[in-house]
Parts: sequence; structure tokens; C-alpha cells
Amino acid sequence: MSHKKHTFSSLNAFSKLLLDYLAEKPALQEFYGNGPQIAKFKEQISDKKGFPASSRAVLQTVLTEQYAAIGAEMPAVDLRDENTFTVTTGHQLNIYTGPLYVIYKLVSTINLARALRAAYPSQSFVPVYWMATEDHDFKEINHFFAFGTKYEWNTSQKGAVGRFNLSDFPKIPFRNEIFDQAYSEGKTLSEAVRIYMHALFGAEGLVCLDADDARLKSIFAPIMEADLKQQVHEPIVRATTEKLEALGYKTQVSARPVNLFRLTSSDRVRLEKGDSVEITEASPNVILRPLYQEVILPNLAYIGGPAEVAYWLQLKGLFDLHQIPFPILLPRNFAIVKTQKQAEKAEKLGLSLADLFKNELALRRDFVARRTSHKLDTDGEAQALQPILTELAARAKAIDPTLEASVLAEEARWTKGLERLAKKLKRAEERNRGDEVRQVLAIKDALFPMGEWQERHTNFLEFASNHPDFIQELLQTFDPLHFEFYEITL
Repeated sequence: MSHKKHTFSSLNAFSKLLLDYLAEKPALQEFYGNGPQIAKFKEQISDKKGFPASSRAVLQTVLTEQYAAIGAEMPAVDLRDENTFTVTTGHQLNIYTGPLYVIYKLVSTINLARALRAAYPSQSFVPVYWMATEDHDFKEINHFFAFGTKYEWNTSQKGAVGRFNLSDFPKIPFRNEIFDQAYSEGKTLSEAVRIYMHALFGAEGLVCLDADDARLKSIFAPIMEADLKQQVHEPIVRATTEKLEALGYKTQVSARPVNLFRLTSSDRVRLEKGDSVEITEASPNVILRPLYQEVILPNLAYIGGPAEVAYWLQLKGLFDLHQIPFPILLPRNFAIVKTQKQAEKAEKLGLSLADLFKNELALRRDFVARRTSHKLDTDGEAQALQPILTELAARAKAIDPTLEASVLAEEARWTKGLERLAKKLKRAEERNRGDEVRQVLAIKDALFPMGEWQERHTNFLEFASNHPDFIQELLQTFDPLHFEFYEITL
């Protein structure tokens, strides 16, 4: 595996909010705590030192039992130790891990823990995968794409997806020992995901947490009660959102007066003002989930995608309200993976990664403009006509003021005519270079399947099947503290 790295700004693919956050622009500093730098973790560790020993004990017990339920031992960590801290990423329970970026999230988190161990050897750091077991949007996770095929699980089950049983889980045509074991031995989707994540990343120290547990929720109960009975959170998030939008940033989430669900054996129902709920049935929504995470984990950092970083920035006021340290936010690593053949074709055609992020129209236009030996635009002719038309307009106005409008109309007609001619020249040259254009679009389609970023579409098995060390090589390649896009060639 070889790779090149590209700055985020060079690809025109990332939001202004993310770029400004990473640049630590002063206008954003009220929306987070410590910035995304290794040196800032010293202060973050100090902020989290007061994490309750009782919460650590509950967390260790719950995790030990969850691993025992799948016949496995939790990675050798002791979260009861006051010098042990976590770094976390979270994601839904996609089948077969879902798209590539789920793997990228986990690799980034593991590598962050490694970097922190090297920088702060007197503490221990545990990478955690927060399993979104209480999520109920099954359509988002019930499929994955590999080898040009969509594999899908259709079930009538409803409610928290982590509780789904696997009695109707489909038979996937290709065989893989890790996933075969997970889906045959796991009693629920949550257990199956823990089994295969432990097989893939357990040796790297990754700990998988299912927070759908009454003991953990009892720690979070006071905050849920404040939300349900007093509706204290929605005004704070709304005010923060308005501030961010006034600065010109796009926001991701909206709070409700009540930000909780009730979990039943077959559903996840939104709670409203005046409702009541048993703690074992309560489930935080997207607004309260980050708070829940930071209340039950001795956590220092959260690693997520651009949208996740954006919505965490909307929540700083909630952390301040409850006097909970706001974690350091880090974007996960991003990558595109090319075969050697694809890399060679792209190089031969002079295609850069930035080119491939363009839409098809811009890609074709810019490619042809670079490759042609002809002048295809009519800008020079338009500029040459301008002084002539200006002089004609002045002469016509001097003779008869009503003639000026006629000259201006002719100017507009000539300008449009030149523009139409330029389009014809470009289309003609594109036809002349038809074979090359088709090769360019084939590379674009292969690396952006169905118009999506590869990492948001393709499953990692498409690469790992022929490159068994794919994950290990990612672990050796990604650096979660340097914010760049990786162009990987296998």
C-alpha cells in the first residue's frame, strides 16, 4: 500500500465549518473546549480527572458482562483505574461493517489512543466504539455494497436495532469466517457486531460498548429527568444554532422540547411534554447522546465525520449547563483506495484527486481544456469586440439617443453568439477525444460508485478479500492528528 496526502482545502469537498474549526478560527472558539492538537490533551486529561470512581466501576462491570455474553474476554484494560481514559467514535450497527468509512473511524480511534500513549506514558488510553444499538432507522443500516452488488436484510422487526434477533438474517453468497461466526453465534444484532468487531480489532485494544443498559442509564438519569420534566436543553441548543448560522455556517441538528424516546420490545417512540418513562425504557436522541457518552465514559476525545463534528459544536452549551468537560473533537481519517491499474490510468490521463471530486460536467470540461492544443473559448474575441461596441453605442447615442438600446441589444446577441460558438467548439473537441473522456469517466465511476464517495458506499471486504492485511496497513498509514485526505494505491 502506497499513499499520497492532500489538504482538505485542495479538494473542495469539505465544509467551511470543518475547515474553520481545524484552523481554530476565533469566531468558533466559544463552541468547543480544547482544540484538536496533541498538546491540548494535557489539559483535557486534567479536566476529566474528576470522573467518578463509582461510574468507572459500573462501566467496567457492564463491559465485562457484555463480552462474557459472546464468550469473549474484554481487551485487557481496567477502566476503574483513575489514570485510564477513553477516546471514542460511534456509529450505527451496519451489517458487515457497512461502508468503508466505518473502518476508517475505528482505525483513526485506535491510532489516536496509540499516539496518546506515546505522548502521555503515565496514563492509559482505550479506544472505544460506541455501538448505536438504540438507533431505530433500520433502512440506513440494513444493506451494504461489495463487488458491485447490494446485499440487504429485510425484516419486519422494529425498534432499537441492537435488540433485533437474527432469525431472519439473510444468507450472504460469499463466505467469510469472521462474519459467518458473528451472525450464526450472536443472538442479537448488537452481539453479532461485537463478535466481528472484536475479531477485527480486539487485538488492537478496541472496546465495544452497548449503552443500552439500565445501570449506565441510571448514571445519566438526572440529565434525562431535566430534559423530560423541565425541557432545559432545547433553548440552549436553539441559541447556539442561531449563533452558528449567523456566522454563515450550516448546522446539522435541531433540538426538541423533549429529546428522549421510550424503548419498548418492538418500537422506539418519541416522548413529549407531560410523558413519563421508566429509566430502563428511556433512550436519548441525537441531542442527548453525546452527553450520555461523556457522562458514562472517562472520555477525552470524539472522532467523527464532518457532520458529526458540526453537530457536536451545536451542543457546547449543554455540557456547560451540566458542568461536563467537552471532549476534543477530531475528524476521522478520509481516504480513497485505487488499484494499481486505476492509479496508472489516472496518471496517464493527468487526472488528480481534486479532478475526481469535480462533478461530471466540470470534469469533462476541464479535462478536454487541458488536453487540447486548440483554443476553445471565445473570451479574447469578446474582449476585442467590447471597445468597438462601446464606441458604436456612444456614436449612436450622439446621433439619436434611442439608438443606444439597439446597439446594446446587438451587443448582447453577439455575446451570446460567441458563447454558443465556444460551446460548440468544446463539444466538438470532446468528441474528438471521446476515447480519453470515456476512460476518465470510467475511473470516476469506479472511484465514486453511484455518484457517492467510495468510502461512503463500498464495503472494506472488496479490498480485504485480495489484500488480507488491508486493515493493518490502514493502521500503519492513517494519522488521526494530521488532517489530510489519503489517496491510497493497493
